[in-house]
Amino acid sequence: MDRGQATPTVVHGSPAFEGANIRTWIGFKHFMYLVEHAVLRWLRDNGAGVRELYSEYGLGLEITDCSVQLPAVLEIDDEVRAEVVRGRGNRLTVQLSVARDGARTTVLRGKVTVALVRERTANGHRRPPKSLADFTVDELAVPGHEHRRIPRGQTATSVLATGPAAFLWSWRAPYFYCHYSERVQHSGFVRTLEEVVDRYLADRGISVGRMLAERSWIPVVSRARVRLLDAAYMEETVHTVFTVTDILRGVMFDGRMDCYVQRGDELVAVATAQILHGYAIAAGPGAGGLAELDDGVVSALLGSGS
Repeated sequence: MDRGQATPTVVHGSPAFEGANIRTWIGFKHFMYLVEHAVLRWLRDNGAGVRELYSEYGLGLEITDCSVQLPAVLEIDDEVRAEVVRGRGNRLTVQLSVARDGARTTVLRGKVTVALVRERTANGHRRPPKSLADFTVDELAVPGHEHRRIPRGQTATSVLATGPAAFLWSWRAPYFYCHYSERVQHSGFVRTLEEVVDRYLADRGISVGRMLAERSWIPVVSRARVRLLDAAYMEETVHTVFTVTDILRGVMFDGRMDCYVQRGDELVAVATAQILHGYAIAAGPGAGGLAELDDGVVSALLGSGS
């Protein structure tokens, strides 16, 4: 498709049952899965699908950056309309909407950066479709990000787990987080972001389950962004650091995730993410509104509580 053409790709779908963890509301991870699904359809509409790209052209689709805003809730039974249009360069714009009370309600606005990586595991070697040629890259690595050196006598843990607000979780990259037989895909790091936040909150004594049981606070994510910086390979250990960086208006907390793999005496940054998180009140006084983060919760989030 000509880059000047404004005709969007439109996909209709619905969220997976797996995403309805709190009542019947869908978590942010499954919003991003719907975006991924729409991007795959856009590729098919504009030259070639993922299988053809890999088998015929030796190219592997990689979502390298996905940034979303979530202005409204998504329910398990919602029928979602996804619209994808091409922006500048290798960026796509995605909007998800649902029918509510006779009108369409936007539940996601997103920006997605796409790369078609020349795969060493693929046999295909034809030239890619002209419409997708600008997306091709030789490797996943994003230039400009810094590696961290591990000084003599220290470890990845001692280098990364610094300060009371930094939470470190190290995990083995399983094959089911990977694609193209070797590396962790974007959705694997989306899953990592969800899990590291859950682990962080539990470690600080304010787990999701506790806040639900004691305060009827329901976790709400209004913004998230996950970026790939370099390849993380199957069965490597991924050292993941999560830090709460700011408290906004007393009702939201801004968090950052950074993921590294150790290669020799260096820690290579492979992914980074930001998330804006808060709580909705499910019952009692203030039901339906955002919960105010009291001093105890703020102290726990910032790592200054007991």
